[in-house]
Amino acid sequence: MFKFVRLVALLLVALVVVPLRTAADPAPVAGPKASPPAPFMRVYGPSLPPFGYVRFCAAFPAECRRGDFEENRMSASAERMAELDRINREINKAIAPATDMDIYGEIERWTLPVSRGDCEDYALLKRKTLMRMGWPSGALLITVVRDEKGEGHAILTARTSKGDFILDNKNDELKLWSATPYKYVMRQSYIDPNVWLSLDPAAVVQPAMLGGTREGP
Repeated sequence: MFKFVRLVALLLVALVVVPLRTAADPAPVAGPKASPPAPFMRVYGPSLPPFGYVRFCAAFPAECRRGDFEENRMSASAERMAELDRINREINKAIAPATDMDIYGEIERWTLPVSRGDCEDYALLKRKTLMRMGWPSGALLITVVRDEKGEGHAILTARTSKGDFILDNKNDELKLWSATPYKYVMRQSYIDPNVWLSLDPAAVVQPAMLGGTREGP
């Protein structure tokens, strides 16, 4: 009898301390879902072009010539996406990373590299190579970002029907722009490569140097 009374008492205590959730109780609130990466960049008005780009165009005017107006993005077919991936990897492998100071004794020089170069040189060569393969100039835009260290870095943006994809000398993998760790600063206009547009609503300051190179071998 004593054991029975004790068991009943323990059950009553448990019901008071840990009440059962009824149908009227609110269900646990789930945490916020992560937003999917945005496929397309947004521009916020005109920006001054990088000084190195202005000097590059003076030396290589044919590389900065405005092409036919192309409003449509490049088709993101399996063939075209494979081209982007292949060219990104091939040029990353073919060009050894080196700063402009190492090569030319200058802080900043944009050019088409032969064997060595820094970030903007990779981007310029990838753009030229893809244009030879039929990509329009309006689908291949030099883009300036702040990298994971907060330093100026240049990459190539490929405008496709499925989004803006990044060709980067620091990474062999083709990535959607919003899936990278970068803060986007400015890029060329798809209408005219000599017009640059801000990608930062706060109106950014032009990076002083664009010497981003891949770390390690």
